[in-house]
Amino acid sequence: MAREQFQTLTEPMYYILLALTEECCGVDVMEKVRYISKGRVKVGPGTLYAMLSKFEDNGIIRRTAQEGRRKSYIITETGKKMLQEEYERLKMMVRDGEDVNQY
Repeated sequence: MAREQFQTLTEPMYYILLALTEECCGVDVMEKVRYISKGRVKVGPGTLYAMLSKFEDNGIIRRTAQEGRRKSYIITETGKKMLQEEYERLKMMVRDGEDVNQY
């Protein structure tokens, strides 16, 4: 199921996984996404927590701690592979655009 559902990642999904290459909680993920994208991508709580739930259900991330309502997560090996595949796909798209060079 994870393969089909996450064949390609949306921009917020990609940045959430990038943020989770280090363990952090939801609030920290939102801040890291803004930082990594230099403010270009903002993930709101609704999007974030829906994605964290889907990622966790599919073994892409795992919960590492919970204190009250605060939950921390980190990317799994499956998630790292997915992130690497998306990175390679994006690089290929850039190369294709450079090869056409009709801009």
